[in-house]
Amino acid sequence: MFNPLFFIALGLFGVYTIEFGVVGILPVIIERYSVSASEAGWLVGLFALIIAVFGPFMVLLFSRYNRKRILTLSLFIFAGASALSAYAPNYGSLAILRVIPAFFHPVYFSLAFVAVVSLYPKEQATQATAKAFVGTSMGMVLGVPITTWIAARFSYEAAFLFCTAVNVIAGLGIIARLPDTFAGQRAPYGKQLAILRKPTLWLNILASTLIFGAMFSVYAYSAEYLSREAGMSGEVISAMLILFGIGGVAGNLLAGRLLAKSKVATTLLHPILLGAAYLLLHFFASPAILPMIVIVVLWGATHTSGLIVTQVWLTSEAPEAPEFVTGLYISFINLGVTLGSTTGGWFLTRMGMEGTIVSGLLFCALAAATIVAKVVMYGARPAPTEPETQAVLH
Repeated sequence: MFNPLFFIALGLFGVYTIEFGVVGILPVIIERYSVSASEAGWLVGLFALIIAVFGPFMVLLFSRYNRKRILTLSLFIFAGASALSAYAPNYGSLAILRVIPAFFHPVYFSLAFVAVVSLYPKEQATQATAKAFVGTSMGMVLGVPITTWIAARFSYEAAFLFCTAVNVIAGLGIIARLPDTFAGQRAPYGKQLAILRKPTLWLNILASTLIFGAMFSVYAYSAEYLSREAGMSGEVISAMLILFGIGGVAGNLLAGRLLAKSKVATTLLHPILLGAAYLLLHFFASPAILPMIVIVVLWGATHTSGLIVTQVWLTSEAPEAPEFVTGLYISFINLGVTLGSTTGGWFLTRMGMEGTIVSGLLFCALAAATIVAKVVMYGARPAPTEPETQAVLH
C-alpha cells in the first residue's frame, strides 16, 4: 500500500503542474483565445503574484483548522479549477480559474510539509521533507514537458484533465491514508505573527530569496541558453531538461541527508556549488552530448536542491509557527523567482546570454554573504522559542 507521504508528494506534483504546466501550452492558449503572448504570459505571472502577496495570510487563516480536511479541500479545488479550465469559454474565465487555485497553493504547500514532519520521528523529519520535495521538483521541472506532450498528442482539454486526475487521486489518497489524529496549528494568531519580530528569521528569508534569485536568473532562460550557447536543437534541449529534472530529484534527496548532518554547512555550501555549476555551464557549454549531460545533471542537482535547503533554513527559525513560516517561505521564494528572472533578463539585454550567468553568480555571492553574516552575528543555532509556545505545539 502507498503511504501518506506518496499522496502528499503527488499533490505537490499536481500543484506545481498547475502552476508551471500552463507554460507548455501557451501557444495553444494564444491561438485558442486569440490573445497576445504577453497576455497569455499573465496566466503564469498572476499565479505567482497572488502567492507572493496573499500566501502568508491565507496560511495564517487556515492554520487553525483540521489539517487533513484543508489538504483535501485544497486538492479538490485544484482539481475543479483544472477541469473547468479545460472548457473555459474565453480568456477572462480562464484567468479567473487560475486565480482561485493560486490562493490555495501556499495553503496546501505549507500544511503538506507540516503533515509530513508530523508522520516521522524528529531525526527523520528532514529526509522525509526531502522525499516530499520530489513531488515539488518533478512538478516544477517535468510539469511543462508533460502537459506539452499531452496537449500535442491528445488535446488542450486533456492537458488540464491530466492535472484534474492527479489532484483527485492525491486527495482521495490523503483521505484514505493520512491519519486524522491531529488538527492544525492551535497557536493564537498573535503568537504566530510574533515570529516576524525575529531578526534571524528575516536574515534567513533574505538568504532564501537570494538563493531563488540565483536559481532563476539562469533557469528562466535555460532553453534559450542551451540553444544559443551550446548549439542544441529543440529535441535535444527537451531531453536535457528531463535530465535536469532527474538530477534535481537526486540533488534534493542528497541535500536532505546532508541537512540532517549539518544544516549550516549544507546551506552555505549550496550557493557555492550552484555558482560552480554556472561556471561549468559558462566555460564548457558545447554541442558535445556527453559532457553536457554531466553538466546539466550537476546543474539540476544544485538548482533543485535549493528547494529543500531554503525551506529547512528558513522554517527552522520559527518552529512555534510551522504553517505560517512555511507560508512566508512560499511567498518569498516566489519573490525570488521574480527577482531572479527579471534581473537575469536585465543582464541578458546588456551582456548577451552570459549575462544570465553573471546575474546568477551575483545572487549566489549575496546569498552566501547573508548566510555567513547571520551565523557570525547570531550563531549557528535557531533562535530559542518561548516555552509556552512550545507547549502549544505538543
